[in-house]
Amino acid sequence: MRDSVFSPGEKRSSSRPGPVALGLWALAFTLVGILLASHLDFFPRSVADAPLTVAQAGRYPVVQRHGVPESPFVAVVEEVKDAVVNISARSRAENLPWWLHGSHYSTSLGSGFFFREDGYILTNSHVVADAVELTVRTASGYVYEAKLVGADPATDLAVIKVEPEEEVSIIPFGDSEAIKVGDWAIAIGNPFPQQGLDRSVTVGVISAKGRGNLRFGRETPQYQNYIQTDASINPGNSGGPLLNLNGDCIGVNAAISSPTGSSVGIGFAIPINMARAIVPDLIATGKVNRGWLGVWLSDVTEREAKRQELDAVRGVRIDSVYAKSPAERAGIRRGDIIVEFNDQEVLSSNQFSVLVSTVKGGMVVPLKVVRDGEEIDLATKISDRDAALEALRESSSSRDVYAARWLGMELVTFTPDLASDIGARFVEGVYVARVYAGTSADRASIAEGTIIMEANNEPVASIADIRRIADAIANSRKKIPFIVQEPDGTIARKICRP
Repeated sequence: MRDSVFSPGEKRSSSRPGPVALGLWALAFTLVGILLASHLDFFPRSVADAPLTVAQAGRYPVVQRHGVPESPFVAVVEEVKDAVVNISARSRAENLPWWLHGSHYSTSLGSGFFFREDGYILTNSHVVADAVELTVRTASGYVYEAKLVGADPATDLAVIKVEPEEEVSIIPFGDSEAIKVGDWAIAIGNPFPQQGLDRSVTVGVISAKGRGNLRFGRETPQYQNYIQTDASINPGNSGGPLLNLNGDCIGVNAAISSPTGSSVGIGFAIPINMARAIVPDLIATGKVNRGWLGVWLSDVTEREAKRQELDAVRGVRIDSVYAKSPAERAGIRRGDIIVEFNDQEVLSSNQFSVLVSTVKGGMVVPLKVVRDGEEIDLATKISDRDAALEALRESSSSRDVYAARWLGMELVTFTPDLASDIGARFVEGVYVARVYAGTSADRASIAEGTIIMEANNEPVASIADIRRIADAIANSRKKIPFIVQEPDGTIARKICRP
């Protein structure tokens, strides 16, 4: 009978093996089976089996367990997990009937991490906002009362401190400018240790850098330069670290974008370089010393980029310059496009505002502008933002004795003279010279430099209009709508709750 399958070129034979040959074959197969079952290793390991080097996996190399490569995330998490803490913030409950005010409290949970061995913890400002009592639970189970060192709602960062009775682990700050889209990212939180759900770990990649113009309700930060990641940031993980494969913190987990309220792979972390710039101020004085250049600006359009012969749509366009400002002294003019600031490429107005804000007043920084298609190198001595705005308020108050304070705002009539002083286009309205933290205006994300053009569906041209509207609704608890021109020139609708 013919063989049913054979290989081309193979010799075929009709002879059959005898009983002795069959026995020898059976013995051979038995011996091979015994050797395989005993796990004897007669072969050298392949390159794929060899442990990865430090250069391949970051500070922590991949190790072998029973010949299987271990995830590079394991060593990172084991190194830093004990530095991540749970933060419990107790605050007075809102939206209660008047007879219950002051007698009821609510508790919110978040995360943070030690960045100094003497007990300093970095977290989000919104985690500790309005807290009357802060409690920190560490990985070892120790519970400490914490004090607020300083909070900065404008960046949503805060520093709290405990007096540790144990040796604490810390997480070093990395360099968020060095990360690239596609890099691995590890998010760690300590959301609910009371329920046995301490130290959650999620892994993903860096999806984007420099995200801004996001809205998170009353807790929307003014300065946004977010890292976007698809590593899940779950409820209670706010304030926890976002890490690279070296175990360095590259961001502070802050928020998600989701139609359902749960993670859909769009999470945001505050770049750690922003924290580097403000944490020393929070520790030293409890507030942030910010830089001020003195310009009104907008993003560059495609048409403007082509006209100025830019290689891409980037930079910021100067719409106007404040009189006697650092920008004016540096020679910056209306229509210039700033493409570099302090040796960093300028990509958008949002990113540029962050770059300026993180420079200390008094520092001299280089910048590069494009004017009529030609690059020009300039330098300017940055002013302190608070001092500059205070001078502006004094100038405004001396010109207009009808200044008012309402809903946490200091307001003055916006006049052509004031518009000229600050280098802005004049529109009828009142100028917001100051916003106090935690007030109705602050919760509505009304910023200093805003011009109120309409309040409670009525036009506003002066402080007299504001006083009349405020008196008419003095006893009302209804929400107050505003139409405003924001500092960047955009028109927006804001809602204030008295």
